[in-house]
Amino acid sequence: MSTSGINPGVAEYPHRQIADTLRARIRRGDWAAGERLPSIPAMATMFGVAKQTIQRTVDQLRVEGLLITKPGSGTYVRGTRRRLNRLARGRYGAHRGYHADLAARYRQQLVSVGREAAPAEVTDAFGVPDGTILVVRRYLVRTLDTTVSQVTVEVGASWFLPSDVDGSGIERAEAFGRPLYQEVEEVTGRRYATATDVLSARLPTRDESELLAMRPDTPVLHLLHIAYDDKHRPIEVAQSTWPGPMTTLTEDYQIPAPRPEPDDDPGLVLG
Repeated sequence: MSTSGINPGVAEYPHRQIADTLRARIRRGDWAAGERLPSIPAMATMFGVAKQTIQRTVDQLRVEGLLITKPGSGTYVRGTRRRLNRLARGRYGAHRGYHADLAARYRQQLVSVGREAAPAEVTDAFGVPDGTILVVRRYLVRTLDTTVSQVTVEVGASWFLPSDVDGSGIERAEAFGRPLYQEVEEVTGRRYATATDVLSARLPTRDESELLAMRPDTPVLHLLHIAYDDKHRPIEVAQSTWPGPMTTLTEDYQIPAPRPEPDDDPGLVLG
C-alpha cells in the first residue's frame, strides 16, 4: 500500500490525491466518527510520501471539517454534517414547539445572560443607535454523540430590548421547559408573527474558532434571525454561527404550477 492513492502521472498535487483517498475511506466506513487515524509518520509510510505532504492533507481535511486534531492525542474523524432544516424555521417546530431533530440529536446549553453593547447587525435590526445596551442570552449547541466527546456545533445569542423584558425571567440565567420564544410571548404579550433570515459566510472570530474547535481560516455560516410581531416590530434578534464545512442548508418547498395563459381575444363577454 506504499503508493496507494498516489498517481505520479496525474497533475493533481499528491496531498490532494491522498485527501481524496482518505475522504473515500472515511465515507465507506474504514474510520468511524470519533475514531483516530494513523499517525502522520505512519500515513507517510503508507503512502510513500514525506510527512509534510501528510500534514498538508490533514490540514486540508480539517478545513473541510472532516477531521479534528487534538493536541497530544492525534487526528480524529469529526463526524457527520449538521443539516440545517429551513434555516431558523425549525426553532418554531410544526406545532410551535421544539424542533424534534434538535431535541433528539443536540443539547442546548445556556452559557450567560446579561446586558451588553449589541453588535451593529443587531442594533440595525432593532432600529436603535450603534452600541445600544441590550439584553442577551448566549448559548452553545452540542452533539449528543457518545462515540466522541461532545462537539460544539453552534454558537448562538438572542437579543432583546431591555424595555420589553426588564425584570422578567428572560434576564435570569435559567432555562425554560419550553421554547424561548414562547416565554418571550408570555412576558411581552406580543406574538411572533413573521421572521426574516439573513445567511452569510465569513471567517470566525477568535472565540468562535475556539468554541467550534476549528481553524481561524475556515469559514463559518452565520445566520441573523429577526422575529417580528403582527405590527412588524422586532421582538427578538437571534444570531447563530455554525462551522461552514460541517453544515449543509436544506430547504424543501413547493414549485408553483403554471398558470393558464390569458386569452388575448376573449370574444363575447356577458355582463
